Amino acid sequence: MDQDTAILVSDLRKEFVLPQHKHTSFKQVFVNLGKRNKKTKQRALSGVSFEVKKGDFFGVVGRNGSGKSTLLKILAGVYSPTVGSVSVNGSLTPFIELGVGFNPELSGRDNVFLNGALLGFNRKEMSVMYQDIVEFAELEKFMDQKLKNYSSGMQVRLAFSISIRAKSDILLLDEVLAVGDAAFQQKCYSHFEELKRQKKTVVFVSHDMNAVRRFCNKAIYIDGGKLTHSGVPSEIADVYVEDNMESSRQNEATQEGPELSKKHKLTVKLSAQTNDTVTLHFSYKSEEKDKMYIGISVIREGISIAEINTSSGKPLKRSGRATYSLDVSPLNAGVYSIGAGLFRSKNGELLSVTKNKAQFIVKGSDPIRGAALKLADTWKYE
Repeated sequence: MDQDTAILVSDLRKEFVLPQHKHTSFKQVFVNLGKRNKKTKQRALSGVSFEVKKGDFFGVVGRNGSGKSTLLKILAGVYSPTVGSVSVNGSLTPFIELGVGFNPELSGRDNVFLNGALLGFNRKEMSVMYQDIVEFAELEKFMDQKLKNYSSGMQVRLAFSISIRAKSDILLLDEVLAVGDAAFQQKCYSHFEELKRQKKTVVFVSHDMNAVRRFCNKAIYIDGGKLTHSGVPSEIADVYVEDNMESSRQNEATQEGPELSKKHKLTVKLSAQTNDTVTLHFSYKSEEKDKMYIGISVIREGISIAEINTSSGKPLKRSGRATYSLDVSPLNAGVYSIGAGLFRSKNGELLSVTKNKAQFIVKGSDPIRGAALKLADTWKYE
């Protein structure tokens, strides 16, 4: 392993041996005494190999159960590989299970010093850092309370605030921000930006593809314990999104949402997508004679970023179909969905609605800090 390499993983395999029969009482132990308890093997990782260079912000992406967390625990030394090897060049701090070592009967203040000691800091060093830790965690009013009275979000904020003080060359992050609120997550992301500026080596497991696109310079995709893709983070994020969308399609037999009334029905299907256009097909039906219109919303992360109705000059009646070609060229890379409603023309009354199940993905390079729309470059410089 050369000096520019931080982590080298070679042909990594991990199997867990699982007993088929569990003994939950002494009676079962004696009843099954002499009987052979058959065991099965569960393969979590199979032949995984990759290299992390010093200064990389390295993303590990995959759906739940793919083997990501097992991989990080092997890198952290929690698990030993069944086959293969892991070489680490430098000191390493895992942010895998934050709060390990916390004592729920002690106060937040006491736990700061206890956890700091586990990280190798003496009491004098922790006293110097204490105020910064508390301010970062935003827990000034709670430090004298017992930890058992903290919410899970408060505990992870405190644990994260302590852990980032660790003096190490490599950081392992495994969805440590999952229980943090939005404001705290943004604070942590600012810390990630600082890590990038310092060229720290970070291995980052996340289901947030915007974060993967924003922070990572390299990424791999794990599927069923195997490394199936590696390369540019935006491309790896696209693979993840497409896999999730395909799974969603298989689980959803229909694109229909709940109907407000059996008298009215609206469905939407996405039939084709090119680099510039997404084609949407709508089918509507009503038992009433009132004129109607269809309104659609382009949605990203639960927020409507664009809306349009069918033409007022061509009101809809009874039943029929309509097609809309959506220009996606103004959209940044990301996942979008279509919300649609059937409305009565004379008063705008909502008659039927579909769920946001017509999803599509816009591929491309990193979005502008998560923005949905591309804005024109009209900057002027002096």
